[in-house]
Amino acid sequence: MEIKSSIFGEQIIDPSTIINFPNGIPGFEDQTRFKLFHQEGDNPLIFWLQSLDDESLVFSVAQPSIFNINYDFTLSDTEEAILGIEDISDVLILIMLHKESSDQSAIKGSIKSPLVINSAKRIGLQKILIQVDQSITLTDISNAFEGA
Repeated sequence: MEIKSSIFGEQIIDPSTIINFPNGIPGFEDQTRFKLFHQEGDNPLIFWLQSLDDESLVFSVAQPSIFNINYDFTLSDTEEAILGIEDISDVLILIMLHKESSDQSAIKGSIKSPLVINSAKRIGLQKILIQVDQSITLTDISNAFEGA
């Protein structure tokens, strides 16, 4: 299948890699089919979610773990039915990235509205979280306390 992208130009994609958002993404409800692109290499940091219906609509997304963000939320019955998750290992969570108009050099992540994708069935939705409890994950800080 051939698609057009304002960023990637013309691309040939495998139709089985299309991610469907049955309800669209808030603000873009009419956009339901997307393709996830990534940087070359083994551990890409940034991904792009390209609409297949509007070549100019592309979202920059990333895995929250690169920002040490760990989510702990529950899906509603409706959300579970939409996603059809059978195995928790099939769940992919991404956060949408954006630049604020006041500081174009700073990239921000929308932590209150992660994308939840069933990677096995290629179905996604945007989960709107009313409250986000903030926490920081510190890794390997044992050396910081030596000699204290």
